[in-house]
Amino acid sequence: MMFRSAMNLRNSLVLLGALALGACASSDPSELAFEEVPAEKLYAQGLTAMDSGDDSLARKKFEELDRQHPYSNFARRSMVLSAYNAYRQGDYSESVSSAKRFIALYPSDEDVPYAYYLIGQSYYRQIPEVTRDQEAAERAMQAMNELVQRYPDSEYASDARKKIRITMDQLAGKEMQIGRYYLERKEYIAAANRFKLVVKDFQTTRHVEEGLMRLAQTYLAMGIVHEAQTAVAVLGHNFPESKWYKQAYSMLTKDGLQPEVNKGSWMSKIFS
Repeated sequence: MMFRSAMNLRNSLVLLGALALGACASSDPSELAFEEVPAEKLYAQGLTAMDSGDDSLARKKFEELDRQHPYSNFARRSMVLSAYNAYRQGDYSESVSSAKRFIALYPSDEDVPYAYYLIGQSYYRQIPEVTRDQEAAERAMQAMNELVQRYPDSEYASDARKKIRITMDQLAGKEMQIGRYYLERKEYIAAANRFKLVVKDFQTTRHVEEGLMRLAQTYLAMGIVHEAQTAVAVLGHNFPESKWYKQAYSMLTKDGLQPEVNKGSWMSKIFS
């Protein structure tokens, strides 16, 4: 009985073993095999792939490094490289996501300024023509401003300041487009609000001259003569050679008026 029981147990174990081997044979080997690769090796492989132009392989290596060694210094470095790699591939949303994750996890790291720069650049690259929605321009300016304010001496700050100026010009151009649209339809209050925004918030852009002229035009249409006179006076004082001043002056004097600064005007306070 004991022999028979032992034989039955042995046969059962053999059967279970056969079933287990069969199951292993039918499984996907990639699901069963796991090889832990040293962090420095994965990092070096990712760098090599980037240098050779194989961005897809580099991305895989950096992702594997983050998966296997999430708290290593190599994983921290690879996170920034992943953001750059995605940017280089034109995957701007992934670049922004990786850069923001890096900033959140390592806010005091020396590469944080570069992460902000990558975020700004990713949005900057997506800025459309002025006739379209400018959300990307707004986000680019926000990221670049944050970089300049937090790290004014960073090696990326100088280029960020240039991008801010370009982005501001883009946003001002959009406001001017909308303002002209309202002006053409004689929706003067809406038009004045847009031109006023350009004059107040985008004084360093090339659109401020036309903005003042359009304000004078809009105020005259509404019968707010003293504000129209102030707009032309401010325009002439700051941009005497501008074609927009010549046009505004001609428009004003045609109605028997002269440029004159009204000290109570919001424009005189801004340009004092």
